[in-house]
Amino acid sequence: MALQAIAFYLMAAVTLIAGLSVILAKHPVHSVLFLITAFFSAAGLFVLMGAEFLAMLLIVVYVGAVAVLFLFVVMMLDVDFSALRRGFAQYLPIGLVVAGVLAAEMVMVAVSVATTGAASANAVPAASGPDVSNVVTIGSVLYTDYVYVFQGAGLVLLVAMIGAIVLTLRHKPGVKRQNIGAQVGRTPKTGMRIVQIQSGAGVEEEATR
Repeated sequence: MALQAIAFYLMAAVTLIAGLSVILAKHPVHSVLFLITAFFSAAGLFVLMGAEFLAMLLIVVYVGAVAVLFLFVVMMLDVDFSALRRGFAQYLPIGLVVAGVLAAEMVMVAVSVATTGAASANAVPAASGPDVSNVVTIGSVLYTDYVYVFQGAGLVLLVAMIGAIVLTLRHKPGVKRQNIGAQVGRTPKTGMRIVQIQSGAGVEEEATR
């Protein structure tokens, strides 16, 4: 029991320090590396809670895909970060005030929902039997009690993906693109050209005229 408590406090401290370092690091590559460290520590906390499936998802999805993608994008883009940091100290007090207000609101909402809100009426989830895995337990709760919340989260991610594509899409001049309307609405006059080949003249010779 003491070993589990030491591991919990150690990984919790690493998670908090790594999370702060993501924001405070001067180099963006270092921020991504600290983010990966925070994900690994959070996965360790999930293992201590007995949620091995969530820990595996955190490592495979976030560390193996999202964080690595962030790292490659940051390393490939030639961004002038010194220009982005101009005026950071000037707007730091306002940012701290806004962050404090948002954190206080989140705490107030979480406490009110847990005590007097919808979460207070929920029954305590029963412990799974020895023959039931974490995947079955999470799936049964996720797709029964929280199915609408799960679908809503999927719609939010879909809208975010579409917004990112729209904001980053750039049409370059001179690039041939498919026009579906012109293809569907073409007529025999526009879609076919009759060429009269003279006797003795080759096709290539006639086409170059």
